Amino acid sequence: MGSVVRFRREGLRLDQAVAEALGVSRARAQAWIAQGRVRVGEKVVSKPAYRLKGEEVVVAPPEERPWVVPEDLALPVLYEDEDMLVLNKPPGLLTHPAPGVYTGTVVNALLGRYFPLEGGEAQASRPELVRPGIVHRLDKDTSGVLVVAKHPGALEALSQAFRDRMVMKRYLALTEGHPREGTLIAPIGRHPVERHKMHVGGIAPRYAETDFALLKVSGPYALVEARPHTGRTHQIRVHLKHLGAPILGDELYGKRSPHIGRQALHAYELRIPHPRTGRVLEFLAPVPQDMAAAWRALGGEWPEGIALAEDPV
Repeated sequence: MGSVVRFRREGLRLDQAVAEALGVSRARAQAWIAQGRVRVGEKVVSKPAYRLKGEEVVVAPPEERPWVVPEDLALPVLYEDEDMLVLNKPPGLLTHPAPGVYTGTVVNALLGRYFPLEGGEAQASRPELVRPGIVHRLDKDTSGVLVVAKHPGALEALSQAFRDRMVMKRYLALTEGHPREGTLIAPIGRHPVERHKMHVGGIAPRYAETDFALLKVSGPYALVEARPHTGRTHQIRVHLKHLGAPILGDELYGKRSPHIGRQALHAYELRIPHPRTGRVLEFLAPVPQDMAAAWRALGGEWPEGIALAEDPV
């Protein structure tokens, strides 16, 4: 990084706007704000929570060498054109690098696909080398549809679609317990004691809304459809715990399961306006075999119309 970036936003927190405009984490944006690298209008603003009113924001990121190495990792591609790439993210794969984990992520695979190593150096030195085109994220052990922008214009358009709630997201989850059906509105914040967890209420809670429907029941377990209308960290997992039906195998918000080695949560369907044409596209990611097998082991049946990975699709 290092080149100055200018943009305008209205209604967003400063740290959120910087993170989205430059494709970096909220923590990194907050660090730049604290370092005086962000101006709003003509003034340096040091408060991450400052609410933008349409002023010009100028960000001067520090010069840094990308530490993310391109890797030749196979990722199932659901769709690709000159503007966007849609992946079926396998479980166990981080979306982007985190402290101590710099390899084996979706970002490493994207760099390997578009900026392979040549003579030991990546062919590009743009901000996207850290989080290239990442529009949204899925937790490491959540599988399913993941959208990636292939250039800054597409990143801005797709990010705006998420901000404006023009994206329909449909998840499938296996739960221990039967959650109440309907719409749950329960703000989510950081857990006051266990800071690695989120919590209904919690510290600095933000509005969170999810629709839930029971598709099938097997004894105390359920196959649940979740449609989040907001994108809070761990939103579906936290909301289901709040409803007394934590996700099967979710060790953070529930407990380990002998039937599956991760939380049984899959981003099954996503509908989003194309960044160039505005035409709504629909993407389906078949349910992975581990989750399909877990539901059968619990005595459950998959509804007709749900695509499973072992089925021809």
